[in-house]
Amino acid sequence: MTWHDIVANWSQVVRRLHKRFPQIDSDVLDEPPLLPQHLTQHLAERHDLTLLEADEELRDWMFVEDLARQAQDMRAG
Repeated sequence: MTWHDIVANWSQVVRRLHKRFPQIDSDVLDEPPLLPQHLTQHLAERHDLTLLEADEELRDWMFVEDLARQAQDMRAG
């Protein structure tokens, strides 16, 4: 999953993000952040993480989401 994928599907992505990061503020994230660093900053602040930890958590989440999408594509194809 790339940042472009996230921005292009923001309404779906933010719901899935909220499952993994329950402390995010949906009002603040009603629109996709301009840069991935803005989302990382928000995750760090809301979940008491360092920026590095938040970045790693976000990258891990993106990787898992991408794997799930690939598995779904394989089942459909």
